[in-house]
Amino acid sequence: MTADIPGAVEAYEAPVPPSAPLGRRLRWNKVPEVTAYFWVIKILCTTVGETAADLLNEKLGLGLTGVSLLMSVLLVAVLVAQFRTRAYRPGVYWLAVALISVVGTLISDNLTDNLGVPLETSTVAFAVALVVVFVAWYRSERTLSIHHVDTTRRESFYWLAVLFTFALGTAAGDLVAERMDLGYWISAGLFALAIAAVAVAHFALGLDAVWSFWTAYILTRPLGASIGDYLSQPTADGGLGLGTVITSVLFLAVILGLVVFLTITRRDVSEPERLTSRAS
Repeated sequence: MTADIPGAVEAYEAPVPPSAPLGRRLRWNKVPEVTAYFWVIKILCTTVGETAADLLNEKLGLGLTGVSLLMSVLLVAVLVAQFRTRAYRPGVYWLAVALISVVGTLISDNLTDNLGVPLETSTVAFAVALVVVFVAWYRSERTLSIHHVDTTRRESFYWLAVLFTFALGTAAGDLVAERMDLGYWISAGLFALAIAAVAVAHFALGLDAVWSFWTAYILTRPLGASIGDYLSQPTADGGLGLGTVITSVLFLAVILGLVVFLTITRRDVSEPERLTSRAS
C-alpha cells in the first residue's frame, strides 16, 4: 500500500545505468515502502529523539558529551547489524532511525550548548553537508531513489543523508522556535503546514519527487520535536507536563506496536519481495 504522500513508490522508480558502480549487490531493497506507516513511525521517532535525548542527559549524569558518545556507540552497533541484513527488516531499520534521531539531536545540541556555535551557522552547515551528500550520492550512483538502496554504497549514502536531515531539522527547528517564540503547538502547526505545502507542490505543481520526499523528511524532525516538547515540558513553560520519561515510554510503545505489526503483515515491503517470500 502506498499512501498519496511525498515519496510514493512510482515517483522513485528511476533507471540505473548499467555502468554505475554498484558495490555489493543485494537481492532486495533495504528501505521500507513509503506508506502512511512510514511517515507515522518517522514522526514518532523524531519525538522520541527529542525527549529521549533530554531524558538521557538528565538521568545518566554523563553530561551532554558523555551521552553523545554513548548513543553514538549504540548507533554504530545497530548500523552494523542493519548493514549485515540482506533485506529490509523493520525492527533493525526503525531502531536505527530512532537512535539516529537521538544522535542527530545531540550533535546539534553539542554544537550549540558546548561549543557556542550559533544556530544560524549550524543550520547552514548541516544544509551544506546534506547537499554535499546528495551530490556525491547522485554522482556515484546516478540515482537518489530510496527504492534502489540495494548496495552497501547506496545504503551508506542513505544513512549519512538521514543523519544530516535529523541534525538539520533539529538546528532549523530550534532556530525557528527561538527566533519566533511561537510556543509548542503553534510551532507544530507551522511545520505541519509546511509539510502539507510540500505535498501540494508535489502532487499539484509537479515538484520533483525526490526533493519532495527529503524536504518532508527534514520537516518531520521539528514537527515531532514540537509535539514531544509540548507533551514533556512543564505546564509553566507551555507544555502538558507529562515529563520526558512518560513521553518517551509512550511513543516507544506505539513505535514498537507498529513495528511488530509491520513485521507480521509486511505492509511496507515491496510487492516483488512479498510475493517471492510467500512463494518460498
